[in-house]
Amino acid sequence: MAQTVSPAGIAPLPAGLHLRHGVPGPADAATRVVGPHTVVWAEVHGETSSGFHGVPLSSDASHVLEAAAETAREARIPLVVTMASTGADIVEGMPALHAWGRLARALASCSGLVPTVVVVDGPAVSGPALLIGLADLVIMTERSYAFMQGPVMVQEFTGISIPTHELGGATSHARTTGVATTVVPDLAAAHAAVEELLCYLPSSTDEEPARLDDDDPVDRDCDEAGTLIPDSSTGGYDVRRVIAAIVDEASMWELRSQWAANVVTTLATVGGQPIGVVANQPIALAGTLDIPASQKAARFVSFCDSFNLPILTLVDTPGFYPGKDLEWRGMIRHGAQLVFAYAQATVPRICVILRKSYGGAYIVMDSKEMGNDICFAWPWAELAVMGAGQAAAILQRKATPEARAEYETEYAERLLNPYVAAERGYVDAVIEPGETRREVAAALAMLADKRETLPPRKHANTPL
Repeated sequence: MAQTVSPAGIAPLPAGLHLRHGVPGPADAATRVVGPHTVVWAEVHGETSSGFHGVPLSSDASHVLEAAAETAREARIPLVVTMASTGADIVEGMPALHAWGRLARALASCSGLVPTVVVVDGPAVSGPALLIGLADLVIMTERSYAFMQGPVMVQEFTGISIPTHELGGATSHARTTGVATTVVPDLAAAHAAVEELLCYLPSSTDEEPARLDDDDPVDRDCDEAGTLIPDSSTGGYDVRRVIAAIVDEASMWELRSQWAANVVTTLATVGGQPIGVVANQPIALAGTLDIPASQKAARFVSFCDSFNLPILTLVDTPGFYPGKDLEWRGMIRHGAQLVFAYAQATVPRICVILRKSYGGAYIVMDSKEMGNDICFAWPWAELAVMGAGQAAAILQRKATPEARAEYETEYAERLLNPYVAAERGYVDAVIEPGETRREVAAALAMLADKRETLPPRKHANTPL
């Protein structure tokens, strides 16, 4: 039987231990074996005669979930919650709200200590909707939905009629809000997804992820990664194919694949070692960074750092997406979230510049100045304040078209290459694309004993 490896002084919990057994209400919790871990698995469930899936969250149910969260935190094992709730019990009144507040605090206290996964299979309305927002990973089934205020309240306050699943269905949360980490057909698929995702993670922040069995040689050439890059510096390609060429075969598990598609965040392994990969996606908004992409990448970097997953960053971006709407919505503040996440991360960090890396986006995407441990660049990589065309438009705006074209050519030859950066130590090595997998594996091996301690303080003031 699988058993957790707990920190000194914490006795491991056996599987099959029921928590708050016998407490009335539609919630129960017990320890069970899921993949390589013993986890605390809690459920809020219920079916009515009409077939509507979901029940009010009573104080008794909240107490069971609170006990589950506290047990997971104290035992340093993952917490999994299956949620189908229509919100706080209206009939019960204030006791239900009080208990929900205690539950929210208990779940928040697990953050960064143990992996928290919420499976939504039905409604998650009002308070329960906020609970899924606290989780590290949210798996929604196709029939599930979640929102703070339902269609009735939306119509009453705004006059707009909107169907339930358009307002807060799984598809909406996968594509528009980023709440859903992944969407699966049904509850059985959700349970399988939980098991697979937990294989990449440790039981708690006190441990490192266990290596997974894999027979893909780490010294394998990955020449196909380089052939995917178009000859034109503005040509598009799917960076997921580059990632697949570098990491172990069939080891990718992409998170939030439909939201903020201009950045890819995926779990994977190299030589069996679980890692997190952040990559610009040139086929979506040319790989530029906007607000959703910054939030998505920042959340993922923080998640990887919490659970000791080394971070591989693949860079190909011309910069931040321009526009007054983005600026007015807080591009500075949200872009700073990604800066902050990388600056705070203490896990091994490896950066590979595939093609373009310009301006502020160069800094943000885990540059040497941000503290990465190893930075590689492919021979045709372009590292500069901006591209040749942009530079000519600013510095040669009064010149003739011929003079501007000549300036662009000279600028590209002089500055748009990785060797200038390598001479100054901003790039550790210029490597051929086919060498990327073994160089990343070698870097991970070299950094296996990396330990970094942040200065003591109550907590940092994250630019939320």
